[in-house]
Amino acid sequence: MTLAPDEDRDALVAAFLAGDERALEQVYKRYSALVYSVCLRSLGEVTEAEDVTQKVFVAAWDKRHNYKPERASLSAWIMGITRNKIVDAHQGRARQRRIADQVASNYDAPREPLDVAERLIVADEIARLDEMPQRVLRLAFYEDLTHMQIAERLQLPPGTVKSHIRRSLIKIRKRLEESYDGSSDS
Repeated sequence: MTLAPDEDRDALVAAFLAGDERALEQVYKRYSALVYSVCLRSLGEVTEAEDVTQKVFVAAWDKRHNYKPERASLSAWIMGITRNKIVDAHQGRARQRRIADQVASNYDAPREPLDVAERLIVADEIARLDEMPQRVLRLAFYEDLTHMQIAERLQLPPGTVKSHIRRSLIKIRKRLEESYDGSSDS
C-alpha cells in the first residue's frame, strides 16, 4: 500500500485499523517528526525522545482497535498517546529520583559516585536475588518500567512488585553497608 499525501486519509485509517503494516509505515512517516519534536521539547534528551517516539507508535499499533475515527482525527489520537508516554517518562524519572533519594537517605557512607567495585557488588547482589525479585528489579531499573507495567508484564499484583523492589533494595543496601564497614576497618 502506497498512499500519497493527497490521497484519502480515510483509506489510510481504514488500512491502519485493519492491521496493514504498510499503513503503519505511512502513519509513522506522516507523524513521527511531530511526535519526536514534542517529545524532545518536553523531555530535553535526544535518546529519551527517540525511545518515547518509538513507544508511541508501538502503543498506537497495539491499541489501534481502541481508535474511534468518529471521535478524533488519527493525528489527535496519536498526540494523545504521545502525551501519555511523555507523562510516563517524566514519572519514570521521578520514580528513579525517589528510589535514589530513598537509598541515599538510608545510606550513611560518603556521597561519592559508585566505583567499579561498588557496581560489581550491586550487580552481584542483584544476581543473588531469587528469580522473581531479580526480574522485577531489572525491569524497574534497566527497562525503567513502572510498578503497574511490571505487574502487568509479569502478571503479579502491584503490591507484590513493590514488595520485591523494597526487599531487594534493602538487601543491596545492607550488602553495600557491609562492604563499607569491611573496607573502613582496613
